[in-house]
Amino acid sequence: MVMFLFLVVALAVVVAAVTLAVVGGGENGPLPEAAPERLRDPLPPDRPVDRADVEGLRFPLAARGYRMADVDDALSRLGAELAERDARIADLESALAGARSGSAHAPVHASGEQHVSMDKPAPRKEDRP
Repeated sequence: MVMFLFLVVALAVVVAAVTLAVVGGGENGPLPEAAPERLRDPLPPDRPVDRADVEGLRFPLAARGYRMADVDDALSRLGAELAERDARIADLESALAGARSGSAHAPVHASGEQHVSMDKPAPRKEDRP
């Protein structure tokens, strides 16, 4: 019984000492708050994102996986750039289609020259089988 009482008192002393060390802090005070780990290699703000930027993107680990804010920011940026590129491609394709349709009906100039078409040239007689 004396041994059991000694172990209970020793356990209480150890718990009290650890609690005072953490809460009281001794010389340095309580433990400082850890700064949250943030994304170290963000996507470049001054130019469009390229394949190497996406392949090199690494998210810091958090308690339950990745920080959702970092992943959401990166996905928002990539989505916006993809939408911008899709719009630019659609503009260029419509301009190209307009140029092709305009060149098919190009008038002959007074000098006898016709507007040069951007379409593939028709196969020559020598090229046909």
